[in-house]
Amino acid sequence: MDQERFIIEVVSLRGKLENVARRLLDNSQQDVEDVVQETFLKLWYIHEDLERYNSVEALAVQIAKHLCLNKLRADNTHGEEPITEQTTLILNGDDPYRTLERKDTLNCVKQIMEQLPTLQQAILRMKHIEGFEVEEIAELTGSTPGAVRVNLSRARKRVKELFLKM
Repeated sequence: MDQERFIIEVVSLRGKLENVARRLLDNSQQDVEDVVQETFLKLWYIHEDLERYNSVEALAVQIAKHLCLNKLRADNTHGEEPITEQTTLILNGDDPYRTLERKDTLNCVKQIMEQLPTLQQAILRMKHIEGFEVEEIAELTGSTPGAVRVNLSRARKRVKELFLKM
């Protein structure tokens, strides 16, 4: 993307990016302006590859959101009290018993997964732990998306059956 097209397509998004930043940051105009400028800078670094994206606007909004979240995290760490696991538990309303129960449940599911056939184990891990899409799993395993869906369904069903027996 050349400079003229960049100015037309990206710089015209200023208002939308300011609205996104203002909603998320709820801060001064200076912070909002910083996020918008940094978004433009990041987009300029990849301006030659922007034509590969379906929506430059969606990419710009996503970058702005991530920058806002990073700013909020950074501001939060400079406060008086650092956020610890215990603080997070209190803020989320969790108590130690629920936390322990979740850990036990997770351990049970892990043990059940180890009883599955190797391919089903791998597909479950790729889908639910590593976050791969069905098409990506099919490509990695050398099978079809339909076969991946069938194996995924069978693995989930088996995990559910074994978990309910425990």
